[in-house]
Amino acid sequence: MTGYQNTRDVNETQLCTETFGAPEQQPAILLIHGAGESLLAWEEEFIERLVAGGRSVIRYDSRDAGRSATYPVGAPPYGLRDLVADAVGLLDVFGLRQAHLIGMSQGAAVAQLAALDHPDRVATLTLASSTPGGPGHQYPDLPEMTPELRAFFAGEGAEPDWSDRTAVVEYLVEADRPFAAASLPFDTAARRAKAERIIDRANDIAAQLTNPFMIDPGAPWRDRLGKIVAPTLVLHGTEDPLFPIGHGRALAAEIPGARLLAMEHTGHEIAPRAQWDSVVAAILAHTA
Repeated sequence: MTGYQNTRDVNETQLCTETFGAPEQQPAILLIHGAGESLLAWEEEFIERLVAGGRSVIRYDSRDAGRSATYPVGAPPYGLRDLVADAVGLLDVFGLRQAHLIGMSQGAAVAQLAALDHPDRVATLTLASSTPGGPGHQYPDLPEMTPELRAFFAGEGAEPDWSDRTAVVEYLVEADRPFAAASLPFDTAARRAKAERIIDRANDIAAQLTNPFMIDPGAPWRDRLGKIVAPTLVLHGTEDPLFPIGHGRALAAEIPGARLLAMEHTGHEIAPRAQWDSVVAAILAHTA
């Protein structure tokens, strides 16, 4: 499946978007990727299944990602609330009164805030690999990241030479490795192919892999989760090393009426192929 790709002016910046399916099928699904990722995080075959289920889908590159506007490395002039404004602004650009928001990790934080601050624009909410109140805020009642991931961060080496494509590919592969499920073999070849695609369409790969992790998350909002009115589906890997499954359980418990779908053999990642049957079925039912 090939989508229609275009660059849109949103909130005085430019965001690269790609649309799939029939525009008249509304509300559309808006896919919001995580920090350091791009719209390629949402695989076309995954989107094809959603379209086959009668949905129209929009995926886009957030600021500093893919083919969207980039900023000086180490000095992003925007915060998390700007990313929320971008998501809502895209709905205006596409003439959508509402959308089904599906966000992963930082994208799920964006989706949470959109549902709180713009409830009339969010038809349903799907939150993957997320945490109550979003990344950047720590709560002692939630499980800490795994010791293995903590050791990875502590021993993380220097950044690669960003002009050396081979070095950056390997850097991306090794950065992915500790976030994957430990119970399954790590598919190095597939991850390397994905890294090559990410790098080849990035306006500034250094900015993409640096700036989104530096932005200000703003004031915590966990205490507001009970005010979310959008029907909510929580997707969470049982082997997520960054936000262990307790984060997903807490998130589902604190949003009224939310349902948790625990994904076996899944780390901190968008649903792997082995989970697509159950995840796509759940999303189609949730967004019906």
